[in-house]
Amino acid sequence: MDVSRGLFAITLIVEDLPAAKAFYGLALGQDVAFEDEHSAVFRVGATMVNLLRVEAAPELVEPAEVGAPGGVRAVYTIPVEDVDAAVAELAAKGIALLNGPMDRPWGPRTASFRDPAGNVWELSS
Repeated sequence: MDVSRGLFAITLIVEDLPAAKAFYGLALGQDVAFEDEHSAVFRVGATMVNLLRVEAAPELVEPAEVGAPGGVRAVYTIPVEDVDAAVAELAAKGIALLNGPMDRPWGPRTASFRDPAGNVWELSS
């Protein structure tokens, strides 16, 4: 399997699509690239971030079950030039951090925040 082309899409299952759409529009500073009654998609570089209503998710993951909201199930990392500057931009938009900025023992400086559905995003230099 060749993964050198990077990630094509990340699908985040959300309970409140309008709230998630507003949050990601603000946090990413992007307009919606595609939208229908069940989803809203933002582009982050070459990767699509697909916000999918929980009611539409079973079709995507069956026979697995859609996980419960609130628990951390994954961390998505976005590379940035300057973590502190990115954190300042988020703070100016009213987006609270979970942690950081901090220098990690393995090298990068990181900070994390959570979206309204409980998904955790990390900024990393």
